[in-house]
Amino acid sequence: MPLPPVPRPVLLAVALVLVLVCWRQWAPVSYWYLFGFPCKAVWLRWSWRHVASGCGLTKKRNRWWFTTVPGLVSSTGVVRVKRRLQRVAVDTKPWMGLPRPTRHGFRVTFHLLDGQIPEDYAKVCDRLAHAWRIEAVRVVGSRPGRVTLQGINRDPLAHVIPAVAPVEPPDGWRAEDLLRPVVGVLETGAPWRMDFRLIPHWMNAGATQSGKSNLINALIVGLAPQPVALVGFDLKGGVELSPYTPRLTALATTRGECLDLLADLIGVMGARMLACRWLAVRDIWQLPDASRPIPVVVMVDEIAELFLTADKAEKDQVTRTATALLRIAQLGRAFGIHLVLSGQRIGSDLGPGVTALRAQIGGRVCHRVNDPETAVMTLGDLDPDALVAARSIPPELPGVAVVTGSDGRWYRARSGYVSTAVAEQVATAYAHLTPSWAQVATSGLGHDLAPASENPQIAA
Repeated sequence: MPLPPVPRPVLLAVALVLVLVCWRQWAPVSYWYLFGFPCKAVWLRWSWRHVASGCGLTKKRNRWWFTTVPGLVSSTGVVRVKRRLQRVAVDTKPWMGLPRPTRHGFRVTFHLLDGQIPEDYAKVCDRLAHAWRIEAVRVVGSRPGRVTLQGINRDPLAHVIPAVAPVEPPDGWRAEDLLRPVVGVLETGAPWRMDFRLIPHWMNAGATQSGKSNLINALIVGLAPQPVALVGFDLKGGVELSPYTPRLTALATTRGECLDLLADLIGVMGARMLACRWLAVRDIWQLPDASRPIPVVVMVDEIAELFLTADKAEKDQVTRTATALLRIAQLGRAFGIHLVLSGQRIGSDLGPGVTALRAQIGGRVCHRVNDPETAVMTLGDLDPDALVAARSIPPELPGVAVVTGSDGRWYRARSGYVSTAVAEQVATAYAHLTPSWAQVATSGLGHDLAPASENPQIAA
């Protein structure tokens, strides 16, 4: 018995579904802009009243409404009806602007109700993400009476992207481009830029195989083409940073070498301090390009080794090390000396010097960690939600971390994959840009300062 023919509308519906599925699989960006976002925008506007009420973003307001009041019943059984104004409490929802599409989601601006602040929206971002059926929601901007949210429809951190070294410009680097390497991508789809000019010092915590060393490789790749000095502290015997020796101005592999190098850095910082004072500027970035000292980026691998003591004889070395690092963290930003402190274990049990040092480190990067205290030490003074996000990083996503942004908020991010071989090739290719220690110590001081005998302030 032959099967009855399939109705034509059913065939068209099946074909349309197949086209949409293939379109979404093979061209997700165009699918989102042309089909996914319009549907999502309609859904956002239609469901906003219920979502705002469920997330506690509505406010009770008294308004005048015409109400119908039944009167007396006449002899004919007809009810007399009166209409009068009456004050009633109604829920007022925040006004939603027109959603705007982005590559990985959308942005939408809300008008805050009386008494609301952007933090009220930051607290309910997870609720909004579930209500809108998307990956995540983040507060990305605010101004008086307005807050802008970004919805992340597709997680850009699911697939790692290889990091690419920037090309050295033929006419040299501009001051505003220096010390701002791109090391990965944020969950919003924006590039993850470690801006040392804005956040001078960074803390990089993570367990083994979490992506901590990969971030250092990405920094090497991003900073190698720039006219900066790279200094390494590798207390693993040099096994982590020694492949990049051609691009390193100095490398210390023992605690004694670290102390000597820290003393030299403090001496360089003091000389630059006097130079800025003599030239009546607050930091080296106010100096002319020709007389600006070479910026220095100090990368410390396994910072816990600098603070651990085996006997009382090492206690004095640890104290001196902690004091030197703290001085650089407090004063280094104005004089072009920046810290990147990495380690598996960063806790208060290492000593009071670590806690004081953490207070001076504005940039935080927390990969997957083995103990909660390291996550608390890295992110505990920022936001409790950041701790939850850091502890939920799965082992199968190396390179994913919770980072602080330039706007003061936290984001999930993933560093671009850089193998040791690639980073070593980049370090060798740009070895000609490596300044000597003498150049670091004297750059910017040779032609702009008078001799000490002619400068009574320096001579004093």
